[in-house]
Amino acid sequence: MKRLFSILAVTCLMAFGTVSANATTYASATATVTTIVQDDAAAEDLGFHQELKKRFIEGGPGFMGIVLLCLILGLAIAIERIIFLNLSTTNTKKLTQNVEDALASGGIEAAKEVCRNTKGPVASIFYQGLDRADEDIDAAEKAVVAYGGVQMGQLEKNVSWISLFIALAPMLGFMGTVIGMIQAFDKIEAAGDMQPSLVAGGIKVALLTTVFGLIVAIILQIFYNYIIAKIDSIVNDMEDASITLMDLLVRHKK
Repeated sequence: MKRLFSILAVTCLMAFGTVSANATTYASATATVTTIVQDDAAAEDLGFHQELKKRFIEGGPGFMGIVLLCLILGLAIAIERIIFLNLSTTNTKKLTQNVEDALASGGIEAAKEVCRNTKGPVASIFYQGLDRADEDIDAAEKAVVAYGGVQMGQLEKNVSWISLFIALAPMLGFMGTVIGMIQAFDKIEAAGDMQPSLVAGGIKVALLTTVFGLIVAIILQIFYNYIIAKIDSIVNDMEDASITLMDLLVRHKK
């Protein structure tokens, strides 16, 4: 009988210990899951700017700073060009009609006065052509062609710098990638063992510099394409207006 009671007592103790262990394990697992959920919530609460700043710092101030400088300079030039091109845009049809009316009513001087009071490269080309109209049509045409080249150069001023930054930003990112990989392999060589923790940091820096370089290039490429399209539109207006001006001068000479 005593042996039976002893066996029952040991069995109860073992059962109680198992239940306690399971309860402890469940509580620990619950706490772990809660911590993970809280961490995920904190990561979600992290704003875009904070995340961007974090990734920028992780990428290293060296190459990331140079890539950021390319973005700042490229955007500054792009914004300046966009403002200049928008101010250079002229209502060519209205200007042509005003010049034609001035030629019919007041002659060359009245038409030149209309061009002086109008901004933009088209008005400047008109003025140069009208200024040579007293000589002959060939002289006026040469003046228009020559001054058209000058105006086109002013429209394209500093645009080549934007294309330089577009090419430079991803190349700097790729250079950071190569340097990060070299650092990762140096750590492997120094440790004499291939551990993920040794190379993770270098590879992460390498990928971040590449990503930021590509982002900068994409942003500047959008602005560059808009500027080129705007320049082409203004140049087409200049060419059409030049042909119209020659026709007006020929009719006025008659």
